[in-house]
Amino acid sequence: MLFQNSTNKIFCISTQRTGTTSVGHFFKNHDFTVADWFVSNKNNWSYYWNIGDFETIFNSKDFKKNQVFEDDPWWSPEFYKVLFHRFPGAKFVLFTRDSDTWFQSMVKHSEGNILGNTMKHCKVYRREEDFLTLFNEEERLVYDEKKIDNLLSLENKKEHYTRLYNLRNTEIIDFFKKHSPESLFVSSLEDDQKWVKLGEFMDINISENYNVHSNRSGD
Repeated sequence: MLFQNSTNKIFCISTQRTGTTSVGHFFKNHDFTVADWFVSNKNNWSYYWNIGDFETIFNSKDFKKNQVFEDDPWWSPEFYKVLFHRFPGAKFVLFTRDSDTWFQSMVKHSEGNILGNTMKHCKVYRREEDFLTLFNEEERLVYDEKKIDNLLSLENKKEHYTRLYNLRNTEIIDFFKKHSPESLFVSSLEDDQKWVKLGEFMDINISENYNVHSNRSGD
């Protein structure tokens, strides 16, 4: 397990509802230090991503002491490019899934509403105009960018979301193929051998019957 003994970072850049928590458990099960959603939420990393203050994230104690990072803000738009250049030698994990199934999981997660903070969600999924419509100028200036509020609906937005989902995955794969193919692991979430393949990528011995599936109820 050569990578486990290194100081290089590992970022799961799979979109939410695409096995991010399971990736975190995979690495925890193999003795890596992992910063999950709870660590990110405690440190307000998504908020700092949203305002462009990346160095506050990178200088935080929890970022420095952990090797693996899953959930947000690591899958946020274009952030993988920042991470790639900021941390030479880092590895990236991207799981994909059928886009229709992914959107169904998004809908079920918050009973048809968007996930997480409305401002960040609108930025991630290109619904900025919906956010501007939701609040007047005075309300926007005092809006809490750290609060989980789920204020918009996903109704009639399937085409919009699935198009962005597929485009994002394609852009990530193309980027790494061009700049550093050995840095990115890609697998379908539906692949029964995904964990064995991830183990091979990370130089970890994985039994063929190993499996982990977190947050199954959301699907």
